[in-house]
Amino acid sequence: MLSLTNITLTFPDGDGRITAVDDATLEVAGGSVAGLTGPSGSGKSSLLAVASTLVKPDSGTVSIAGVDATGLSQKESAQLRRETIGIIFQQSNLVPSLTAREQLLVMGEMDGKRSRRASRQREADELLDVVGLSSHRDARPAALSGGQRQRVNIARALMGSPSVLIVDEPTSALDRARSEEIIELIVDLTRDRGTATLLVTHDMELMPRFDTTHQMVDGTLTLMPAAVGAGV
Repeated sequence: MLSLTNITLTFPDGDGRITAVDDATLEVAGGSVAGLTGPSGSGKSSLLAVASTLVKPDSGTVSIAGVDATGLSQKESAQLRRETIGIIFQQSNLVPSLTAREQLLVMGEMDGKRSRRASRQREADELLDVVGLSSHRDARPAALSGGQRQRVNIARALMGSPSVLIVDEPTSALDRARSEEIIELIVDLTRDRGTATLLVTHDMELMPRFDTTHQMVDGTLTLMPAAVGAGV
């Protein structure tokens, strides 16, 4: 479960402050996808930063898997992210020198527990199989298509079985067919793995795939009609 309650976030602006997120409330249950749309500069990225504990809000509460993240120290927040949050960036940001399998294993090594290396290797292989890349696990990014690189990005975010998935414009660099495949994959994985997924997109045609759809304009978040975000 991801729960944002009365979130307000401001930034310095000359002698005053500008409001990026204005009293936003959003709840995403495990196994469901909440879509987030809105014009550029509306506050979507700021809301994602708060939801992923990268930025603390001025006020309000962020609850992740039952933990109040707003009361945590920087170190505790970093630990919470490693253990419970997967982030899928707009660009795959894969390391050019690493194979698809190694991209996942690097994430798995972050806690430094060498005793878990064998289980991480099994998890990486299983995830690459789930996203349809088991035959490409030894390929480096230059040998993969844009859609394949994004699939590695998705598998990497799922290492460690996070309970929350934060997704930022995952199809912006893909054509229509690849975009639909990637969104379907994220939705299916959300259902199968029980993650609470918050996904930003500008593509209104994708909205019916989500359980709920929310729009952000000038920092204000509103729930869109059920006909737009109708799920499957």
